[in-house]
Amino acid sequence: MLKFKLLLWVLARLLQRQVRRNPACARYIDGKDLVLRIATASGAGRTYIVRNGRISSTAAPLAQARFTLCFRDGATGFAILSAKDSQAAFLRGVGSQALTIDGDFREVMWFQGLSAFLQPAKIVHPYDRTAFQAYRAP
Repeated sequence: MLKFKLLLWVLARLLQRQVRRNPACARYIDGKDLVLRIATASGAGRTYIVRNGRISSTAAPLAQARFTLCFRDGATGFAILSAKDSQAAFLRGVGSQALTIDGDFREVMWFQGLSAFLQPAKIVHPYDRTAFQAYRAP
């Protein structure tokens, strides 16, 4: 459970850093007013507040959350949120009932768009951009 709580706290810090450093991320949240909760079935989790172009978080549950991502337990939540192929893990979690989503699904999709800013930028090497990338010398 501790790893899950730490992951949620780090997620808040990483999102805040992206808003400060990435102008595209700052534009993405500009004008958005959203409260969401990521938690376990036992209630442990974190509430994220997106308001006035800023992201903040608190461990306290707030009643006005627009949606809640509720994991079966902390270990399952940690496994899904920290998976390398996060989108597939997310869908598997929903399919297996290890993850339930309550609330506005449009806001869930918006939040997934926000979390995409946390993915590392793909580096395309100059050689990979050429027509010769498929060519292999004998």
